Amino acid sequence: MEIAPPPPGDPEAAVAWVGAHLDGLYGGALRASPRFRGGQPAADAALAAAPLAGYAARRNEVWPPERRGATALSPYIRHGLITLRRAWDAADDAPARDARRFRDELLWQEYARHLYARIGARLGRPLRAAPAPGRGSAPEDAWDRGMACIDLTTGELQRDGWLVNQTRMWLASQWSVRHGLDPRDGERRFFRHLLDGSAAANQLGWQWVSGTATGRAYGFSRSQVRRRAPGLCATCPREHDCPIAGWPPSHASVRITPPALLRADPDPGRTAGPASPEVAGDPRAVWLTAESLGDADPALAAHPDLPVFFVMDAPMLRRLGLAAPRLVFLAEALAALGARRTVRVRVGDPVAELAGTPLAVTHAPVPGFARRAARLDVAVRHPWPWLTRPHGGSVASFSAWVRPARAGV
Repeated sequence: MEIAPPPPGDPEAAVAWVGAHLDGLYGGALRASPRFRGGQPAADAALAAAPLAGYAARRNEVWPPERRGATALSPYIRHGLITLRRAWDAADDAPARDARRFRDELLWQEYARHLYARIGARLGRPLRAAPAPGRGSAPEDAWDRGMACIDLTTGELQRDGWLVNQTRMWLASQWSVRHGLDPRDGERRFFRHLLDGSAAANQLGWQWVSGTATGRAYGFSRSQVRRRAPGLCATCPREHDCPIAGWPPSHASVRITPPALLRADPDPGRTAGPASPEVAGDPRAVWLTAESLGDADPALAAHPDLPVFFVMDAPMLRRLGLAAPRLVFLAEALAALGARRTVRVRVGDPVAELAGTPLAVTHAPVPGFARRAARLDVAVRHPWPWLTRPHGGSVASFSAWVRPARAGV
């Protein structure tokens, strides 16, 4: 099924479009995020307004909202509307300490992409340690909305589709460390709602907090709330009966054998994808994926006269049950692109929908892309716009990975 994207600059039209064409492919109420708009113009405006001065001191502040220094660029970075290179360059004029801290966060995003490109779906399972043992808790015990800190954060997750990094760690630790619930279940709850949800960053974040990536879990207690959200505890019905007053109970880490690929990559070129365009024929259309929807997408930029195809992957969406705002965000991005290019949206299985058309596409460092591209007529495969191309050394930790990675930035 082929449909035109919704008209640009009209969130209500994007919501109606999702309801009309993607019914049954999303979860929860049909609505847009009240905070984020999709599309290249929205991404450009967000980058121009990013509060980089003071970022190092304020990036972890939570409440009240005016204390925050987080840039909220992640939904645009996740979908390629802002490349990591463009975000990196945007910090050129920021104070040195703020630029360094902001760029460290961009490197963490690149690390997650390198790790996922190398080990693929293996990132969804514990890497170096078993998770905390279960304690008989239910999800509503972990994310008890009778607690002001949990109500604030889960409410923002479900309403806006975004969280500052600090509160992501709070919720993940409350779920997996204090209550011993399966980190993979919590990660999937995040993924359904987060506009910046990606298998790479989301799974790595939960592994780091739960301790399955390092053997050292991140503990969450009232002390962090008082530091990062001063005054919030005074609004809490459980202020004098706080379930997180003390440090969470510790447990002995049970080490497991890590994947050998964490230590070394025998074929980093294969992991990274092409370093220059691979040409096998004459393309008739550009295939865009959700990994790279921006004007800087290499395939899009190299073929300005070709129509653009984007496929809403119906089988995958049914399986994931993403919240409606995630699909509205994508619809808005396609609408904005449709104001400048011929965009054809299809709904179904990508291989079936794109079969028979010679395609130009940008390589995406995710396992699903490789499986689909192998079954399609890819006439030109363009390189992924890495901030730094993957190296063959250790990705067992960020610190092991980052030194050689910095040399390539």
